[in-house]
Amino acid sequence: PPDDYGLINVTTDVAEESIQRRAVLYDKDGDAHFDTISAFIKSLRGSDPDAALYWLAKMVYAGEDARFIFRRMLIFAGEDVGMADPQAVTVVAAAAQAFDYVGMPEGRFHLGLACLYLATAPKSNSVMAFFDALAAVEREREADVPSHLRDANRDGADFGHGAGYLYPHAYQDHWVAQQYLPPSLQGRLFYQPSAQGHEGTIRDLVARRREEQLAALVEPHASLDWEVERMGKGPAAQNPWLQRTLSGVGAQLGQIRDRIFALAQIERHNLVLDLNVGTGLLTWEAVRRSAAGGVYALAADRSTTEVLNQQANNLQSLERPVVLTGRVVDLPQLITAAFEAPQQQAWPRFDVVIGRNVLTQLKDKTAAANAMQTMLKPGGRVVLAEIIPKYTQRLHKLVDLSTLPLDLIERISAAEEAIYTNPDDAMVNWDEESLRSIFEQVGFSQIELYVETTTAEWRIDMGQIERWFNIDAQGKRPTFAQFLSTPKISSGLSLSELGRLKTLFQQQLADTVVVWQSTVAYIVGNQPID
Repeated sequence: PPDDYGLINVTTDVAEESIQRRAVLYDKDGDAHFDTISAFIKSLRGSDPDAALYWLAKMVYAGEDARFIFRRMLIFAGEDVGMADPQAVTVVAAAAQAFDYVGMPEGRFHLGLACLYLATAPKSNSVMAFFDALAAVEREREADVPSHLRDANRDGADFGHGAGYLYPHAYQDHWVAQQYLPPSLQGRLFYQPSAQGHEGTIRDLVARRREEQLAALVEPHASLDWEVERMGKGPAAQNPWLQRTLSGVGAQLGQIRDRIFALAQIERHNLVLDLNVGTGLLTWEAVRRSAAGGVYALAADRSTTEVLNQQANNLQSLERPVVLTGRVVDLPQLITAAFEAPQQQAWPRFDVVIGRNVLTQLKDKTAAANAMQTMLKPGGRVVLAEIIPKYTQRLHKLVDLSTLPLDLIERISAAEEAIYTNPDDAMVNWDEESLRSIFEQVGFSQIELYVETTTAEWRIDMGQIERWFNIDAQGKRPTFAQFLSTPKISSGLSLSELGRLKTLFQQQLADTVVVWQSTVAYIVGNQPID
């Protein structure tokens, strides 16, 4: 009823009775609005479906715009669920569309459905990597698109745009180790997959592909530049990544890694030692496979050790490999120092020792093999993959020499063969049977030996030919021309003869892709059980 002044006072109790609903404190433009949506989002992020439903119900009861709620849930699906469940965006978008179709009050089913899906979904905010990439773009504004990624339809013929691009669908698993970042950002990682939901199922695959790409980026080819396992980015070239991409180095390294681990048969609780860490191609796979055991890795220098330790910072402390720096023959001392065994206790031996190109260039391969044998526990095994330079591709067989005098052809062939039969060169004075003999000598049992020959396509450019025929180079090993001019057997080539041969190489090989042959020996040795 009206009061003394003729005014009708509508109290909260009167309003609730008239609309048969209890009033809640909720101002769409005030603090309650923002506080409630904040509580709702935080409940979703915390995977609490009960709290999320409560705050959703409070907003709906107060008449909050359903489109506003769906908008916030769509943002949440991308930001907080992300790659842990990529279907979350689809589910929320479908629920929002269904709400538009049916309206209220039945549309509340779709609000509740989207809410429960997000609250119970695995969570990952790895999509924030996009903003790291955005920051990199702001800092690297001048980075050009790599030539092999450019549009070949416009300037391909004139500028070589698109040349060397490898179509992933033409390769096994529809993937090939190919660099897609500008040169200034090669090796940069933005995306770090979590272990949650769908993302956890692709995490190892992403890691393995990155490891292959990184190894291919720094992997020199044995005979292209007369060195094996040289750490660094290889010789100067106009496009070294294109060279490695065309060669399929990444895929080959992945195959070698998989072959090593198939032979090693590493179990979850095993203690593993990687004898040549390099870029971590074997180390990180060992970490994944021996999660309850442990991994030690040997690096050749301090810089490699520091890089691997930085990469290991992303792992939990118990998962991180212990990285040692030094030579294989010094492993007993290095391991003793690393374990810091109290009261002269013996440090534990390894279940599995693995390595790639560990012995290739060592002069005293027997001493290195003996150190490996010392590292193993009874019943343990060592698995090595060693490229055999002795069997590598002969350069003179890549060109047609028929226009040269027969005597010169014979001297070219003999001089190049002499490179690979030099008894004083530790890189070529051994083969697979030498490895078997060394393993038998140091006491390994049940020795297995497998030799595999592979072929790959290599692009030869003018720069590569110039390096082969550089007569004045002062590298660790002689160039091809230096070998031919002063062979161990037969008479060497004169400067004019080298010039004729170089001209043939330039005419027949420059900017062409050749089939390159290489040979890898896999050797397995077991520590006898006393």
